[in-house]
Amino acid sequence: MSNTDWKGRVSKLYDQLAGSASENPALVVSKDVQTALQQKQPVVALESTIISHGMPYPQNFRTALEVEEVVRSNGAVPATVAVLAGVPHVGLTEDQLHDIAKKGLKVKKTSRRDLAYVMARKLDGSTTVSATMVLAARAGIAVFVTGGVGGVHRGGENSMDISADLIELGKTPMAVVCAGIKSVLDIPRTLEFLETQGVTVASFGADEFPAFFTPHSGCQAPCRIDQPDEAAQMLHHCRSLDLQSGILIGMASTYLSSTYRFSMLFQPTELCFMQLAHDLLPF
Repeated sequence: MSNTDWKGRVSKLYDQLAGSASENPALVVSKDVQTALQQKQPVVALESTIISHGMPYPQNFRTALEVEEVVRSNGAVPATVAVLAGVPHVGLTEDQLHDIAKKGLKVKKTSRRDLAYVMARKLDGSTTVSATMVLAARAGIAVFVTGGVGGVHRGGENSMDISADLIELGKTPMAVVCAGIKSVLDIPRTLEFLETQGVTVASFGADEFPAFFTPHSGCQAPCRIDQPDEAAQMLHHCRSLDLQSGILIGMASTYLSSTYRFSMLFQPTELCFMQLAHDLLPF
């Protein structure tokens, strides 16, 4: 490459970087989501990692459609978030959902740290909790619903293996409604870490914070709310004070027997679960 070509590429890159400080990066917001936000209608963000990495095709595609329909049936507009060919999208068409579902593990699992790389390489990326929060918040969405959130891994006091989800909750003013902290993680330490991050943590309709696929974690929730308007009021006051931190609301799954206890997961195979958690939940 000649010096002239090199200087030209450097100059182009400099122009791009100079403009990025004042311009939003490419972010495609679907027409349905744009209209809903402009009309101040409720919009619910949804992640896409569960589609590409959570279950096989075509079950993942059917589930994605069903989840969006649940949101619509409750009077809100769904906004599934993903990166397509390097461009972040908030709100996907059925064809785009199908494409992610069919590609499955070929789609890169994308956390906050990966967004710039996936965009630069023009890759497809399925967003984790942290990346979904980043993009949904930039689009102006205040509520995000997901399954389980990441946390402090068991043995995390030595490995420092802590999900980026927790950091994002500490700096993005969004209400995240979930089925709890993933059961293979260290839930007591996760709740302590969320406290350090200034995240309001509440359990809906229960005193105990749920553990993803079981309502029982053995951990008392810092707060309890029993009505949706209480959650809305918390988000309102969080924003009115400009706290710049999120709210995590746990709503226990009703699909499993209440006799299924969290403690059963870790006896006597705790070390196996620690490795499993690290392999399955790298973010």
